[in-house]
Amino acid sequence: MRIRTGLPEDLDRITAVEAACFPPAEAATAEDFAGRLAHYAGHFWLLEDDDGTLLSFVDGMVSDEPVIRDEMYADASLHHEQGAWQMIFGVNTLPQHRGMGYAGELLRRVIADAKSQGRKGCVLTCKDALVPYYERFGFRNEGRSASVHGGAVWYDMRLTFACI
Repeated sequence: MRIRTGLPEDLDRITAVEAACFPPAEAATAEDFAGRLAHYAGHFWLLEDDDGTLLSFVDGMVSDEPVIRDEMYADASLHHEQGAWQMIFGVNTLPQHRGMGYAGELLRRVIADAKSQGRKGCVLTCKDALVPYYERFGFRNEGRSASVHGGAVWYDMRLTFACI
């Protein structure tokens, strides 16, 4: 297994994993991912097996805004590389590879990278059933999100790094 950051040529594989993980109303499109890869490919963490098969990925922009807004999903140009918060838009693992710790491995890497880059922390949204999962990594549930991507109910989750 290896973790690396994304490249524009990963577009088709990333889009395929997303489509396997989310219903169409919630999944980002190839066009969404093309914009994201163009603006912040270094904020895509890909986990591949030894053959180079993409099994799992995490992506998200960096922002000075403390919460994820719906516009951020659609407008990758809102990324601010020197921003305070690492936003996490998607934590995706192919269904047949879930339960093997891949998402957790990627989340630990994202958290470590965000810390080393001097961010204040990480922010994500998730459905109710996943709140306990993200709490295991130190994320705190801040309640229902104003974000409505896909028409589902989402919860704001925040991991704030301690000041050194």
